[in-house]
Amino acid sequence: MSEIANCRRIVVKIGTSTLTHEDGHLNLRRIETLAKVLSDFKNAGRQVILVSSGAVSAGVAKMSTRRPINTAEKQAMAAVGQSELMKLYSRFFSDYGHTVAQILLTKDVIDNPARRAAAEDTFSTLLGMGCIPIVNENDSVSTEGLNFGGNDTLAAYVALICHADLLINLSDIDGLYDKDPRRFPDAKLIPRVNGVDERILAMAGGAGTERGTGGMATKLLAARIVLEADIPMFILNGKDPAILYELLDGRHVGTYFAVEK
Repeated sequence: MSEIANCRRIVVKIGTSTLTHEDGHLNLRRIETLAKVLSDFKNAGRQVILVSSGAVSAGVAKMSTRRPINTAEKQAMAAVGQSELMKLYSRFFSDYGHTVAQILLTKDVIDNPARRAAAEDTFSTLLGMGCIPIVNENDSVSTEGLNFGGNDTLAAYVALICHADLLINLSDIDGLYDKDPRRFPDAKLIPRVNGVDERILAMAGGAGTERGTGGMATKLLAARIVLEADIPMFILNGKDPAILYELLDGRHVGTYFAVEK
């Protein structure tokens, strides 16, 4: 895994179910640990881009209300929660000596060449200034046709426009299994995947958790996107973000989606 240890520009995606407690409130200890680890990566000379879910859950917790049941409510909670989420990230990263920058994207930015080029320039400039870009979908204004269908897909496109060396998907599961480990105790973790074909997609199982919008299927589709651009990807269990140290130290954890050579 020496090629992974040598990666210099890394996109890390963390999902809502990993960022929050069972009741939907933000898991502050986990967020702080993530900020500490990524700050350490920066100190070691790496460039880091964080794709973070959690805005809707943060908004629900802030407003002490129920989960949104329609698009307008979801967009309103995202508007409330995004500022809360960024306030926490800014505070935690600042404690470790780093500055964050918020970038909110919709799919039309990726689809439009001029807007995509502008986004590439923004990322490049921020990274050159030593900032840590924190990216989320612009849920407050996203509509059908403008959304990515989840931050797994968003993270894949961010990896492309940032010309990343590696995408790491922090999830609530250890990696890709040959069948759903929540239903089948004898499910086996697949340590390495060479290409995402129909056989691999069939292993995806069901949708995500109640608090998240993703699931293994969206992660596999994200892997397909980045592999086509020669960017490898990992799926890791993010319950302890310190697992990132193991990966970047060259140890094999989770599932590695390798670029075929």
